[in-house]
Amino acid sequence: MEDQSVVDLASSALADVDTPGWARRFDLLSDPHRLEILLSLHRAPGICVSDLAAALGRSENAVSQALRVLRGQGWVTSTRSGRSVSYRLDDATVHDLLHWIGARHHHN
Repeated sequence: MEDQSVVDLASSALADVDTPGWARRFDLLSDPHRLEILLSLHRAPGICVSDLAAALGRSENAVSQALRVLRGQGWVTSTRSGRSVSYRLDDATVHDLLHWIGARHHHN
């Protein structure tokens, strides 16, 4: 026999959270390569693709493809200066999540 008040309480939790939005976030974060890119951008904002690829030991093409996905979600922004394009994290929630998993900023 179900307890309707408990059922209603449990169901009400679903209205408090954007579950499709969070599922998309966790899906993007579940890829280790994208997570590594986000961690690197967090530590070295304004890094260019070639430096990011070198730091991660990956091809510029692979890094560019992942950045395109992250930019499409609004997590990363790019700035062009002449022929160079630099990238930085641009989502406060993702920034907070990175801190939660242990990411720190570089301190001089």
